[in-house]
Amino acid sequence: QVQLVESGGRLVQAGGSLRLSCAASGRTLDRYVMAWFRQVPGKEREFVALGRWSGGYTSYSDSVKGRFTISRDNAKNTVYLQMNNLRPEDTGAYHCALSLVFSRVAVDYAYWGQGTQVTVSS
Repeated sequence: QVQLVESGGRLVQAGGSLRLSCAASGRTLDRYVMAWFRQVPGKEREFVALGRWSGGYTSYSDSVKGRFTISRDNAKNTVYLQMNNLRPEDTGAYHCALSLVFSRVAVDYAYWGQGTQVTVSS
């Protein structure tokens, strides 16, 4: 069983930066794709970024491209989301997720963390 635990979310002013972490345990992750999604109340989870755990390819939503970077530390079994130049519309609960397929669709992800809240004030 894979377990994912996110951390790093907090209140930040527009234009600021945050780094979210997602610590994974329970399974070797080399075959998996790791993604970040975000959600606000009343809306579906929105794709933010993904990357192959073994490295080599990343993908971002248009709304965060150039501002966010997904990366990983294999030794720590941890994936990060560096978020720069934050905007109020980036506010939401950020969840990390694992999948065996390269997908931007939430239903393709079998494993999810509980989420960490990011709030960007204007």
